[in-house]
Amino acid sequence: MAEFVYKQIIDDLKAKIFAGQFDNMRLPDERSLSETYQVSRSSIKRALTKMEHEGIIFKKQGSGTFINPLYIKNESIFNYEGSNLGVTDNFHMHGIKPKTKVLNFEVIPPTEELQRDLFLEPHDFVYKIVRLRLFEDEPFMIETGYIPIKIVQNLNQTIIEGSIFNYLEDAHNLAVTKSFLSIFAEPSNPNDRELLLLKENEPVGIMEGIFFLDNGTPFEFSHMRFHYKYMKFNTFVSVQ
Repeated sequence: MAEFVYKQIIDDLKAKIFAGQFDNMRLPDERSLSETYQVSRSSIKRALTKMEHEGIIFKKQGSGTFINPLYIKNESIFNYEGSNLGVTDNFHMHGIKPKTKVLNFEVIPPTEELQRDLFLEPHDFVYKIVRLRLFEDEPFMIETGYIPIKIVQNLNQTIIEGSIFNYLEDAHNLAVTKSFLSIFAEPSNPNDRELLLLKENEPVGIMEGIFFLDNGTPFEFSHMRFHYKYMKFNTFVSVQ
């Protein structure tokens, strides 16, 4: 319950930040926030600590807690905060979670590249799942994933229209908790331009990599093609 409360506080503070409710770029002190949200100081402290680690705010000794102006300028859609690394739970913009449109769902033999990346044999068939992700009705990503059937045998249209990673947790007690990702850009192709509503001279951002179960098993190879305006990834570096 305490975890749910501190996440609610973070979501509300983010909404107020983007609504411009802190004109001086400074948050109220912990006591005032505690009174506003009717929660303990420890819940406020936990929420602010997480926001500080994400680079949303920074604390200036003796002066207070301030909003990072670059966070407002460059909001990232990548907000990893759940128990797995799925798009449904962890990609959102201004609190809006993505919709999913399934474009293709089939079973195929693994290519040599997939055999190498997912440690498969030639007879280890995989699901090929192509989905279009949208914020409201605006497409932002074409996602193509390859998942070995030997890991999960009963995927269907209903499951892939939702969160595969959440299904894996709920039905099989398996969590996708690690990934290795590469991020780069390249010219858009005709399919990108049709699905992501891009012009001929506009690029796409690419994020591709391997997602691993918590026991170390490679679970999915994913290739994600983004509308360039959504390809923002924020990181906060602190040298101790």
